[in-house]
Order: sequence, then C-alpha cells, then structure tokens
Amino acid sequence: MKVFIIEDEFAAQANLRQLLTTNCPDVEIVGVVDAVSAAVDWLRQNETDIIFMDVELSDGTCFEIFKRIDITAKVIITTAYDTYAIQAFQQHCVDYLLKPIDPELLVKAMNHCRENQEQRSNKEIFGHFYSEREGNSPVAYKQRLMVRLGDKLIIVKVQDIAYFYSKEKTSYLITFEGKNYIVDYSLDMLETMLDPSDFFRVNRGCLMNVNSIQVVSRHLSGRLRLQVAPPFPIDEEIFVSRVRTNDFLVWINQ
Repeated sequence: MKVFIIEDEFAAQANLRQLLTTNCPDVEIVGVVDAVSAAVDWLRQNETDIIFMDVELSDGTCFEIFKRIDITAKVIITTAYDTYAIQAFQQHCVDYLLKPIDPELLVKAMNHCRENQEQRSNKEIFGHFYSEREGNSPVAYKQRLMVRLGDKLIIVKVQDIAYFYSKEKTSYLITFEGKNYIVDYSLDMLETMLDPSDFFRVNRGCLMNVNSIQVVSRHLSGRLRLQVAPPFPIDEEIFVSRVRTNDFLVWINQ
C-alpha cells in the first residue's frame, strides 16, 4: 500500500517511518512533505492509498488541504491534541491517532484501511473524543473559557468574545466590552472548539465573531478588509486571507 506522510517535525517523520516499516511490511512510503502548500502540490500530481496527516503544519492546519483539493485516499490524522477530532470526523477520516503513536493502534488503523472500513460508525472512531447530544450533531462547542488575570481565574462566556488574535506566539481574546485577556489555546485549537457558524478564521492571526464585523470592503490589492468593533488593539488593518475569501463570503452571508 502506498503511504504519503504530511508532517512538519523531522523527529515525528522519522518515528512514523520506523513504525510503518517495522509493523506494516506491505507499506511503501511514496512521499513526505511538511506544509499545506507542498501537500496540495504533491497530491495534484501523484496518487497514494493512505495519507498520514499531522494537524498543525508549518503554514497552517491540514484541514486547509481539504479545502483546496479533493482527496480520495484514506486519511489517518496524527496529532498531539484531541481537540481536532470533530474536524477529522467532518472530513470522514478513517482514524485519529494521538502522539506518541501507539504501534498497536497504528496497526489497527492500517487494517481499517486495508479492509475498507472507513464507513465505521462515527462513535466507534471518535466516541472517546466527544459526547453525543440527542437529536443533534455530536458536536459540543465551547460555551465559556477560563482566562488568567494576575493571580485570578476569570470565566469569559464565548458569546461575549468579539475576536481572538495571535501575536508573537501568544493568543489573546477581546470581549465586546474591549477587555483583553491572554488565552492558553492556540488559534488552531480555538478554531476547532468554537461554533463555526459564529466564528471564522479570517487569516492565520485572527479568529472573528460574526457580530464583531461591522464593515467589509474591497482593498486596492483586491483583498477584503474588515472593520471590527471593538477596534483592533494592534495598529494594523485586518484582511481576509486570499485562500479563505470564498469561504468567508459564504460564511458571512449565511
């Protein structure tokens, strides 16, 4: 079976190679890349049976790949975080392996691919990552976040958050009242934890609540520029990433 690896950490690449070589002798590793753009380019020109995807890559999350190209190969997610299970479920991934990867679970995931069992029930694959709510999608989004203010812990309701932004590897939230708090989660993690009908990742550094967006205008560069309330605390304009523009327009108009 042909295997393609998308992983941005060299040590993790080497570990996965070794695990596959040792435990799955019928596997041929046909390619390894470390970024979304490189993965899209490779998949447009090559074929594979199985793709191992790390979530957080050097230029974004692996879920960007699904937005840019149709994937017919079976996908196994590998990550250190369980918070991406919902998105993996939405993309019909065959399995979800937490790092460090357990060799036994790796073999089981490969067997699922060989036996063409990607249609297993969602509960069987992801049941230990989320709880089902009767009559609804098995998605339980965050309703509140705990943040630190000095030596205190403060609860902030998600509905009171205007947007999140990232600066120098630190994430912040801004409430509609203009209060600014440091958040312990990365924007990649927050994107999976919040209701996508309310929050949208407009670019790598900003995750916006739809109610915070006051004006959308077309810049001379052709990009979409956002005017938000409360005002952005950093002295710079907010633009929608070019690769996210179409998805943003669909989201803002729903």
